[in-house]
Amino acid sequence: MANRITVTICGEDYTLMAEESPSYMQKVAALVDAKMSEMMASGRVSRMDAAVLAAANMADEMLKQQSSTENLRRQLKGYLDDANKAKSELSECKRELFKLQQQHQKK
Repeated sequence: MANRITVTICGEDYTLMAEESPSYMQKVAALVDAKMSEMMASGRVSRMDAAVLAAANMADEMLKQQSSTENLRRQLKGYLDDANKAKSELSECKRELFKLQQQHQKK
């Protein structure tokens, strides 16, 4: 069920509806408000221009985070592959050790 919350962004009230909690939506609105206020404080920028610039900056941050996340996933996959290879090698060493112990006991 969608939650409905009224938030204020740059002095304007907006009603948001989302599956997320009201506190989460409040955080989202606060972030948008802060980004837009930052854009507007940096010079003579209209509310519309501030919204577009804030959206562009947030999209840039999101894309960089996605790239970073993908790099971490590749690293993690590599580490897991290395761990699985080491596990297989350990199992092979244990089998070989067992064989050698059996041979030694027969002597």
